[in-house]
Amino acid sequence: MSLIIERVDARDWSDEQMEELFSEGFPEFITADRLAKQYIGRIREWFADLNVMLVDEQGTPVATGWGIPICWDGSVETLPSGYTDATIRAVENREQGAELNTLVICGAVVTPSLTGRGLAGETLTALRGFAVDAGWQHVIAPVRPTLKSQYPLASIESFMNWTRPDGTALDPWIRTHQRLGARILTAAPASQTMTGTVSEWEQWTGLAFPESGDYVIPQGLSLLRIDKDTDQGVYIEPNVWMQHT
Repeated sequence: MSLIIERVDARDWSDEQMEELFSEGFPEFITADRLAKQYIGRIREWFADLNVMLVDEQGTPVATGWGIPICWDGSVETLPSGYTDATIRAVENREQGAELNTLVICGAVVTPSLTGRGLAGETLTALRGFAVDAGWQHVIAPVRPTLKSQYPLASIESFMNWTRPDGTALDPWIRTHQRLGARILTAAPASQTMTGTVSEWEQWTGLAFPESGDYVIPQGLSLLRIDKDTDQGVYIEPNVWMQHT
């Protein structure tokens, strides 16, 4: 397949194209990160050049990925706590005029009909190219391990080290990064926090929550905590920090 790599804002995409592209990428509740929402406007405005789209010969978007730049000294101890903290740091670093030296790969999505054809790897490679072109020292990613949803009771610290008989990571998304030379740095047990009312969580998950407690939810990497007294549901999502060389 011959692909064109371009910026997401290089042209207008139809609603149908974008809906198809993202139809299986992330669960609906992923947008319930209220803290990240406070920064998303500036992220989109300031770092649009780090949003990439892979387009086929017919002009159809088949994969997309996006990143943000931060200042990082390269030590595990000073990593952002996760995805949300990385977005905050990107905005604050820019506002403070800090010297940006690190690309954070925030995510990548492949259209469902073309998964398994290497497009995710091509998208990550295209994103890494931005860091090379900018002369940045580091490329890191708060990886969302997709298979973790089948093991919501396992700690992320344990899960990220689970391997197949051939020694590669059990999780396919961690494995995709590893094939490109990335290594696991550390767990990000509280990468994002999603909050909503009980009715919102019922809409997002298609489940009923008749009483307070912890619930396994579709595509959830950890448990959802429901509090009927306050009419709130809180889900804390774990990620895995990985570094590309």
